[in-house]
Amino acid sequence: METTLLEPSKWEQFQAGWELFRDPILCALIAGCVLGFLSVYVVLRRMVFVSAAVTNTAGLGVALAFFAEIHLGVHVDPLIGAVVLSVAATLLLMVEPARLRLSRESLLGCAFAFAGGAAILVGDRIAQEAHDIQGILFGTAVLVTPDQLQAVAVAGAVLMVLHLWWFRGIAFVSFDRVGATVQGLPVKMLDTVLMVSIGIMVGVCARALGALPVFAFSTLSAIAALVLDLRLPWTFFTATVLGGIAGAGGYLFAYFYDFPVGGSQTVLSGVLVLLMMLVRLVQVPFKRRA
Repeated sequence: METTLLEPSKWEQFQAGWELFRDPILCALIAGCVLGFLSVYVVLRRMVFVSAAVTNTAGLGVALAFFAEIHLGVHVDPLIGAVVLSVAATLLLMVEPARLRLSRESLLGCAFAFAGGAAILVGDRIAQEAHDIQGILFGTAVLVTPDQLQAVAVAGAVLMVLHLWWFRGIAFVSFDRVGATVQGLPVKMLDTVLMVSIGIMVGVCARALGALPVFAFSTLSAIAALVLDLRLPWTFFTATVLGGIAGAGGYLFAYFYDFPVGGSQTVLSGVLVLLMMLVRLVQVPFKRRA
């Protein structure tokens, strides 16, 4: 008499392996929330391509760290490589491009193209870490190490406390620079804090999750929230929640339907934008009646 063994369902496998999946889900949730919060500054200040350039630079930093260890015998933590280069890129992009007879768009285009191309070239010379490089550039990594989760959690917690503490000042400088200057606020210092915060969080998250989903969290979360035309504090809150949904929800979607993680998180971020657009279309007639 033949017996057939039923394979456990995806949900049963997920429950059995929860300890394995817990860290990447938490990491994606934290990264999505913090980058979602910062994305409001990125979008409203028209720095979308700054985010793109910085995420590419973070990927280059990781690739260079692997290259240094394999070919030069110098150990550099890939996390350090990602953070150092991403912060350096944000500071470089703060330079007034008019001094170089360039437009800001030209400078951003150069940074984006150079960092992306260089990451691919360096990755070609470190075949031993090709899988890691692929994961960093496109977010194909499924697992997250405890060290990566800890780095994302610590960086996220510190930056969120700082930004909530200085929220009024940073928001004032970001959206009314002239008024902030007149009021005597340290405009350059607060600007630097914001840009370095973006660089640190992008670098840490790109090492853990990949450049593609990090770019999505740091742009599409705010776009989705801004569609609803809420007051500024609620816009930040909504972008934070939507970023977390895209991060954790994208991972779950990728697991249950066998898709790449980074692509799933990125597409879900885009789907949330479309959903918020539908909500907005439904809201408009009711607002007119009111």
